[in-house]
Amino acid sequence: MSDPQLLKAIAERVPLGSHVLDLGCGDGELLQQLARERACTGYGIEIDDANVLACVRRGVNVLQLNLHQGLKSFADQSFDVVLQINTLQHLRNAEVMLRETARVGRLGIVAFPNFAHWANRLSVLRGRMPVTARLPYEWYDTPNIRVGTFKDFEVLAGKNGLKLLDAFGFEDGRAVRRWPNLMAGTAVFVLQR
Repeated sequence: MSDPQLLKAIAERVPLGSHVLDLGCGDGELLQQLARERACTGYGIEIDDANVLACVRRGVNVLQLNLHQGLKSFADQSFDVVLQINTLQHLRNAEVMLRETARVGRLGIVAFPNFAHWANRLSVLRGRMPVTARLPYEWYDTPNIRVGTFKDFEVLAGKNGLKLLDAFGFEDGRAVRRWPNLMAGTAVFVLQR
């Protein structure tokens, strides 16, 4: 994750002093920011060796686990906040992990590339899969195993009995609340069970 404005928008939604679990934490940048600026504690979960090493170098607590195996080792409501930032689109078991996020955390924050953004729609209309800042890979070499939209996630959350506390898009360094499914490259949701 390298979009500083998006990191800031997400960090602002994490209550001060929270105990945080970051699923797919990457190099630990967000957890480090939360510890420094919001007095948070917690853990990241990451599978990639290089990212685990980067977390350790940043002083971020990290567990090397495969999210496809779930969060069985964590008790219900054992974290104040569970983050899934740019993780959902990489998971085979996205619905299960969404339920696990709500089970393990009192609050969940989920963000992912919004495939319904107008620029992506235009690319598909032209006959090509989109390649953008939020979806930077060609269709044949992407680590994303699925694409989703703002509206798809609203339906999925409702189907799983989750309450959306906040939902907005993010584009060009700002929150998008008017027509986020069309106007935002990133979908962001704050939810609870």
